[in-house]
Amino acid sequence: MLFAEVVATSAEVGGTRSRLAKVAALATLIKALAPEEIEATVAWLTGEPRQRRIGTGWRTLTTSRVEPALEATLSITDVDNALEVLAGLAGTGSVNKRREQLSALFGAGTADEQDFLVRLLTGDLRQGALAGVMTDAVAAAAGLAVEPVRRAAMLSGALPATAAAAVRGGLDELSRFRLEVGRPVQPMLASPASKLSEALEELGSDVSVDYKLDGARIQVHRDGDEVRIFTRTLREITTTVPELVSLVLSLACETVVLDGETLALTDGGRPRPFQETMSRFGADAGELLLHPYFFDCLYLDGVDLLEEPLSARLEALQRVAPDRRIPSLVRPTAEAAADHLAGAIRDGHEGVMVKSLAAPYAAGRRGRSWQKVKPVHTLDLVVIGAEWGYGRRTGFLSNLHLGARDPDGGPPIMVGKTFKGLTDKLLAWQTEEFPKHESHRDAHAVYLRPELVVEIALDGAQVSRRYPGGVAMRFARVVRYRPDKEPKDADTIDAVRALLPGG
Repeated sequence: MLFAEVVATSAEVGGTRSRLAKVAALATLIKALAPEEIEATVAWLTGEPRQRRIGTGWRTLTTSRVEPALEATLSITDVDNALEVLAGLAGTGSVNKRREQLSALFGAGTADEQDFLVRLLTGDLRQGALAGVMTDAVAAAAGLAVEPVRRAAMLSGALPATAAAAVRGGLDELSRFRLEVGRPVQPMLASPASKLSEALEELGSDVSVDYKLDGARIQVHRDGDEVRIFTRTLREITTTVPELVSLVLSLACETVVLDGETLALTDGGRPRPFQETMSRFGADAGELLLHPYFFDCLYLDGVDLLEEPLSARLEALQRVAPDRRIPSLVRPTAEAAADHLAGAIRDGHEGVMVKSLAAPYAAGRRGRSWQKVKPVHTLDLVVIGAEWGYGRRTGFLSNLHLGARDPDGGPPIMVGKTFKGLTDKLLAWQTEEFPKHESHRDAHAVYLRPELVVEIALDGAQVSRRYPGGVAMRFARVVRYRPDKEPKDADTIDAVRALLPGG
């Protein structure tokens, strides 16, 4: 199939707000693809090349553009092969070779194809086909119910591969996707609860109440002497955290998959600032020790526990890592749960998680069987711009433009601005970092591609005619940036609307 048909479908999807129309257009395209074209196409239309990182930045891309072709001749295979070559370039001379390869690819593409490629390779392909929409489209193309497709995608960690399997072999192929030690699964997520009492009322007494640590989510896999550790975005960090590897090797088991949090602590046992914990996951990891705490066990010594209730998974966790469990109460009274929440706050953590003991592990889903309770409302939002400061902030990028995620995959929906909570250190960091993500600017502000996630505290929300989502934040202030999260992990516009009075 011609690459131009993918580009045209992307434009069609981006031109409608209707989820049903998006799904129909994508399903029609998928059904028309050759089997070997499915993975690349599904990856592109969910906003990322199949090869993921190919070593091209905005400057390299823009300087590599040449006069576009007048007629569409590129095939899907042509483009995927070119990206494969780009991903494999490294070492001496690779910069020039990468530019030559890009120029050749651009030269064979029409103006629309060039524009699509630039947006794809800079993470700015916002045509409204996020994973949820694409999963529905794959199911429709394969003539299947959505749930088995969704489950296989969460277990495989790769929707493109799942799509190819669904179209190729239906349920038989999808049933082969199981939890595999060493291959990360999408983490189960929690929904916010405004009060502890409301979470307990909804979930009943058959719950666990865990500390919600002010740390970073980790997923740990061990198979014999091999250990692999992943972040919440499924990025592997094994080589940067040797102390966690040593601890996992000391556990009394042969194979295990654990879900938990890790954080750096002060000498007094209180959590260090979140950014210090996250610094251990980078290329320049320091010597600050990380301490892991686990709250779930997904697999133990040959037994897949994903479909088991939380109560059974906690029994397995107690067997394998009793000394590394997160502070937790099982079936507490309302008074004991309230004391536990107060203790979490007193110890420097965010709040508590209330979890149904009867619920299976819903990989990749944000359901109501896990609910997070914090004393202060917080949202993870996407930075979409920043205004130049004035007064003592002259010369610094200051007032942030903040967007909530569109659940149908469109661009972030602006819900407010804030400069509150920005320290001098953060102002300096923003001013240096934001131009790396710049899409355009005017005399007053720099506008960013949707790549950075920031945690915002707020007192609530109010109806607004000023912003396109019809809602605005009240008394918003910056808590911290979230390098452990991607824009697809940000809170949706529905989460903001849920904070409206009576919402």
